[in-house]
Amino acid sequence: MCGIVGYVGNQNPVDFLLRGLRLLEYRGYDSAGIATVDEKRTIQIVKTAGRVDTLAKQVLAANLRGKIGIGHTRWATHGLPTDANAHPHVSYDGSVVVVHNGVIENYQSIRDQLIKRGIKFTTQTDTESLAHLIAFYLNEETNKLGDTIRIDELLPQAVSLALSQIHGTYGVAVLFRDYPEVMIGAKLGSPFIIGVGRGENFIASDAASLAGNTDHIITLSDHEIAFMTADNISIRHRDEGLVVRNIEVLDIDPTQVERGDFEHYMLKEIFEQPDAIRNTLRGRLDFDSVTAKFGGLNLTAQQLIGIRRIMATACGTSWHASLVGEYQIETLARIPVEVEYASELRYRNPPIDQNTLVFAVTQSGETADTIAALREMKRRGFPTMSICNVVGSTISREADGGVYLHAGPEIGVASTKTFTSQCTVFAMLALYLGRLRHIDFELGRKLIDQINNLPNLITIALQKNDQIKNIANKYASCNDFMFLARQYNFPAALEGALKLKEISYIHAEGYPAGEMKHGPLALIDNKTPSVFIAPECYVHNKTLSNMQEIKARGGPVIAIVTEGDKKTKEIADDYIELPKIADFLQPIVYNVPLQLLAYHIAVIRGCDVDKPRNLAKSVTVE
Repeated sequence: MCGIVGYVGNQNPVDFLLRGLRLLEYRGYDSAGIATVDEKRTIQIVKTAGRVDTLAKQVLAANLRGKIGIGHTRWATHGLPTDANAHPHVSYDGSVVVVHNGVIENYQSIRDQLIKRGIKFTTQTDTESLAHLIAFYLNEETNKLGDTIRIDELLPQAVSLALSQIHGTYGVAVLFRDYPEVMIGAKLGSPFIIGVGRGENFIASDAASLAGNTDHIITLSDHEIAFMTADNISIRHRDEGLVVRNIEVLDIDPTQVERGDFEHYMLKEIFEQPDAIRNTLRGRLDFDSVTAKFGGLNLTAQQLIGIRRIMATACGTSWHASLVGEYQIETLARIPVEVEYASELRYRNPPIDQNTLVFAVTQSGETADTIAALREMKRRGFPTMSICNVVGSTISREADGGVYLHAGPEIGVASTKTFTSQCTVFAMLALYLGRLRHIDFELGRKLIDQINNLPNLITIALQKNDQIKNIANKYASCNDFMFLARQYNFPAALEGALKLKEISYIHAEGYPAGEMKHGPLALIDNKTPSVFIAPECYVHNKTLSNMQEIKARGGPVIAIVTEGDKKTKEIADDYIELPKIADFLQPIVYNVPLQLLAYHIAVIRGCDVDKPRNLAKSVTVE
């Protein structure tokens, strides 16, 4: 959602802040701003609705000074995306300036209380109330204690008192007019990372924005407040007082967060999928025992044999990957799997078997609904696992165990390599759990070889890019699409429809192909293409019958088919041929052409592929 960057050191912070904000653009935003404090104790703020490029021109014209600064990209929750509502926000007395990620649920009552004290509000945002609260408590504590308190106690105390009044979530960065060498950061339910440098320190809501500036980070936990100067970092927990946090290595190459020769991050990440899958597989395939192995599950084989049910909870693309995992695990391991929307599960009270293992599936590890669902399942005593891409994220730290994707940073809002990597992890889990139960050595060897070949198969799928671009040109003017498939590929149809909706703003629906005659067939006409994932498999003839139903009603058909499948090619108006693939791996490979189709249609229609309207990469608010 919103993005935060901050700098305190010996350099002018503007270059870092602007670069950091550009690297956070993928999170989704509608306005941006920067604040600095100079040696003369002057707060300078530049903010604007619109893109960071617009902000950059204004910042350079303003000639911001100082050696400390904070920046923000806003995704509107309270108040329209206007210049006034953009962050940073300054307090009523001009002493405090704040940027904030998250939602203050009780902001209206705080606002009303502050208005009664004579404080005037100039924006519609919830964050402005926090700026005023911090200033109020700072003045109160200063008047009460005078010169008897050190600033490394005074400033965190003022921020802590203000945050104690808040109900909701936050990642907060605070600067002070009268203390131009100090930056405060705080976290509750919103990602917050400290970058550790030499004679300079950084903050960010996403590690990607620190790449190239430092390779050492500290990840704040909930209810922690960091006091930062150029040479010092101290962290306090609300209940525990001063705490010591380990410094971790930031394992991101700066080139990973650059587009390189690609026009968009999304296209770059689509083409990174063979390497992403190799990294996901690396060290996890045991060819001697023909099984998979995971170092982070923290459950023994004996404990896993006792699992009688698996629940996966996720949102969006991760939910679709979990559906693929349901098919894979139920088929290969014969364990019942239930997939729940995290936004629903967090408020439900479903009956769950005692021997149930819960997987929280997420790219960022910071998705608010998935975190809440995970915590609810932990509260009820179920063992929890994460499948996550971001090392050190909230979900990866709170789960009892888990699996990292190692897919590399994903900048495009529309997830691509995350989906294929998540499905690959589920395939390995299915093999591992199946080998614990009933899969014999010979079948295990066949399955492991098929999984190991995934990068090569995805490379072949990517070679169809030019053909898919031509198909996109043919259908880019259509405003409705259907995506249809059966069995393993049904979740891939859902994901294909989601990708097209996300980045081209075309109405698209994914359905099991057999459900067409139960309602959706009424939508079919000659301007509504149907995209079929139709590889050769045991239900192939059924899919062909559904395809004929579309053709009989004048609907165009685009099909992804197995090489040499003459029957399907005769029916389809356009087709993409791919090699024969084991059923349980088909959605991983056959989804790649759907990603490319969505991408090219969006480009042809002039859409902002990497930053689609109204969407954010990581949904950290409910």
